[in-house]
Amino acid sequence: MRYRFYSVTLRGLSLAAGLLLLAHSSACAQEAQAPLPDQAELIGSLLPTVVNIAGFMVEKSSADTTSIGSPAAAPDRPKPLVGSGLIIDPSGVILTNNHTVAGGTDMHVTFSDGTRVPGRILATAPRMDLALVKVETQHPLQAVRWADSDKVRIGEPVFAMGNALGTGLAVTAGIVSALNRDVKETRYDDLIQTDAAINHGDSGGPLFNRRGEVIGIDTALLSPTAASAGLGFAIPANDARFVAEWLLRDGRFRQGYIGIQTEPVTQDVAAALGMPQPVGAIVAVVRAGEPAEAAGLQVGDVIVRYDDQPVANERSLLRNIARTPIGHAVPLTVLRAGHEQDLRVTPADWPEPITTIAAETPKPPTLVPPDLGLSLSALTADVRARHGLQTQRGGVLVDDVVAGTDAFNRGLKTGDVILRVQNTEVGSPQVVQAAIDAARAEHRAFALMLVLSKEDQLTGPRWVPLVVEVTP
Repeated sequence: MRYRFYSVTLRGLSLAAGLLLLAHSSACAQEAQAPLPDQAELIGSLLPTVVNIAGFMVEKSSADTTSIGSPAAAPDRPKPLVGSGLIIDPSGVILTNNHTVAGGTDMHVTFSDGTRVPGRILATAPRMDLALVKVETQHPLQAVRWADSDKVRIGEPVFAMGNALGTGLAVTAGIVSALNRDVKETRYDDLIQTDAAINHGDSGGPLFNRRGEVIGIDTALLSPTAASAGLGFAIPANDARFVAEWLLRDGRFRQGYIGIQTEPVTQDVAAALGMPQPVGAIVAVVRAGEPAEAAGLQVGDVIVRYDDQPVANERSLLRNIARTPIGHAVPLTVLRAGHEQDLRVTPADWPEPITTIAAETPKPPTLVPPDLGLSLSALTADVRARHGLQTQRGGVLVDDVVAGTDAFNRGLKTGDVILRVQNTEVGSPQVVQAAIDAARAEHRAFALMLVLSKEDQLTGPRWVPLVVEVTP
């Protein structure tokens, strides 16, 4: 889950947004007359449409320092990926955030009933922060129902589902707090804000309305910490569905492009141009040979209408251009030297890849040497003092772990203490090796080790399964 701190300045916080409630008063009255399902029954019926997504990505470790003080590159260590997704097609197509799966390998999807199956990345649209994951099952899956997110109202009750903090599928409730939020995640931000708790791991999960329809895809939060502070954000369902349908139909998202760089029209920019109010987007760059140049756009033009729709701000313009079918000419109106001019522009395909097909990173080979890549030593009093180990338990010290081994990938590191292997308490490297060999002799795929991390001496040890089948 992406998150920002309170020091980020949010623009566009307008009290006028509350007037939207009055504009939709008649719609509210009609909806109030329709019976609503029991909340617990509704949530129970939707659980099968939401999944947990997990995998790994290789993350560059920070540089170590050698004994003579020169920096040395630390080996790469896989980082767990944790996120959520929603089933959008019974054949096993899952929609999630791109940042949830980008660079991921060994992806697995877990359903609400605990079933766990492999997943592969089908396609991604990084600029829109969306991706598709495919799973194979023996039966059709239950898919979500979409809402028209253009009809979402501030104050509307909602609930979110996702794999919050990797604890498993959970549900939180709240209301729609605001609309059209820009948290600088993409250039197209038009996010739904909610106070339903959204945490790390909820990315890619659905935001439902009280009729069980998806109104958004949970994607970001603002917080002074990495946890929810009641400022969660979701990609509107209409945007997410638009991109997902492109990816399903063509295997890629063809985003409209006209070859301009724009800037927001702020209050100060509007005053400088003699505009009564800040609307539209001002052109900063017109790229040679692109559709905007062919249409006659110039630097300094303020685009105020696009495809017969008023341009409220720069982000709405960029969204509308992106949605325009490639090769379809649309009218636009610009303010130039204080006068309106009507032009026509024909968007082209984006000139650089914005969609990756079959984007999953191949899983790197895992090494399993006879000693599992572990350099071990007896845990003497001197060793305890040298490594700052406060525990008085027995065990064996990990002096080093070979990069690329299963032990390394599962997080074992220098300074860890191995307390047990399977049911055997260990007090010397020889006992550890004997227990590993015994697991192999019993044709076990894994040996279970009880490991105490130096950083976690107060919280206690953890069980770590390690592959013991030797690879060449």
